[in-house]
Amino acid sequence: MYKAITRDIQIVVMPQFLADRSEPDEGQFFWAYTIEITNLGRESVQLIARHWIITDGNGVVEEVQGPGVVGEQPMIPPGESYRYTSGCPLTTPSGIMVGSYQMLDAAGNPFKAEIPAFSLDSPFAKRVLN
Repeated sequence: MYKAITRDIQIVVMPQFLADRSEPDEGQFFWAYTIEITNLGRESVQLIARHWIITDGNGVVEEVQGPGVVGEQPMIPPGESYRYTSGCPLTTPSGIMVGSYQMLDAAGNPFKAEIPAFSLDSPFAKRVLN
């Protein structure tokens, strides 16, 4: 579990390698990640966009941006949470994701809520000890 808090918005990420959706012999590895966004503040906020930076095990970086998450732009009232699951394919057995959500506060002012960096590890990743 990975966690970050920005302006009373707590983001918790739980990644999981999906062996049944992966084909290691063909260089296809797939992870699901569940994200829970909790509004610890006193006013409603709305998630309007996402920005991901995905780095595979070879250091290749891909950026993904777009409106909302899983087709939604949820309003999150004080004390409430919004949870969703999405996925990430890679051609390497490990990688890292990090990003941010563009949020609007109750007055319509935009701010970024940081998504903590989280590791995408599979049983096929080679371990290196220093």
